[in-house]
Amino acid sequence: LLEPEEFETPGVKTIEGLCEFMDIGPDKTIKTLIAKGRDTELVALVLRGDHQLNPLKAEKMPEVASPLTLADEAEIKAIVGTDLGSIGPQGLSMPVLVDRTASVMKNFTTGANKTNFHTRNLNWERDAKVTAVYDLRDVEEGDPSPDGQGTIQFKRGIEVGHIFQLGEKYSRAMNATVLDDSGKAVVMQMGCYGMGVTRLVGAIIEQNHDDKGIVWPEMVAPFQVIMIPVNAHKSDAVREASENLYSELTAKGIEVLLDDRDGIRPGVKFADAELMGIPHRVVIGDRGLERGVVEYLNRRTGQTSDLTPDDLRGLLS
Repeated sequence: LLEPEEFETPGVKTIEGLCEFMDIGPDKTIKTLIAKGRDTELVALVLRGDHQLNPLKAEKMPEVASPLTLADEAEIKAIVGTDLGSIGPQGLSMPVLVDRTASVMKNFTTGANKTNFHTRNLNWERDAKVTAVYDLRDVEEGDPSPDGQGTIQFKRGIEVGHIFQLGEKYSRAMNATVLDDSGKAVVMQMGCYGMGVTRLVGAIIEQNHDDKGIVWPEMVAPFQVIMIPVNAHKSDAVREASENLYSELTAKGIEVLLDDRDGIRPGVKFADAELMGIPHRVVIGDRGLERGVVEYLNRRTGQTSDLTPDDLRGLLS
């Protein structure tokens, strides 16, 4: 353990400024936050310089007032005798609650409890008392996993449902009671649970899209197939083939959207089909009918092929 050394840090009020001034990493520093106490006026919350206080964890500690309320600068100066940027855990006349990670540090740098001064090479017990050690900080990616297997990774989540604990708020107002084991009427505890349909749709789209639009998974797609007749207003063969194939597929329980809009160019219809993301696209035109095929496109893979009507029925069945 090195000997503590106080040094002047003019204008340094943040961990970032301290690290730049001393050319050290924030993991070599300690920061001290002063909050309102439950049984004492104030308590000190101490963390490693690169860690962030978790308010929910902190306010559950028995020494800390709930909700968590940080002391203002005037209160701190009146009791500690220093500005906010120079607070340290040493010599404080209040409970000192130390985060687990900070509690195992040695020879750390922190405020000297003297404006524009810091102290290096401080150590617990020798230089600063510890009232209690708690888990006070936000978890970070790379932290050890709670089960001891590997490290924590952060992944994005999508909220698609809610669980609310209502307690007795509504049941007491409605005098909704049940009989307990002894036959006594007690107010029931209530909860509500729900899945958001529109949230689910948004979540599915967020996970299934490309630069052209939606790519619906087939099991939840609004339609399985979009059928686009080309120039059906000019070709009786195209119109009849489209209507017949539409009727056949629909009769088999296949959900088909027939894009028979007049006056809309085929390219616009193709772009709309990609935007909507229907899993299978079938294009019917005179040239294909002459060869006995329709043009098929898989929306997810983008692969196209010419299929006979029988092949198409087999693919979609």
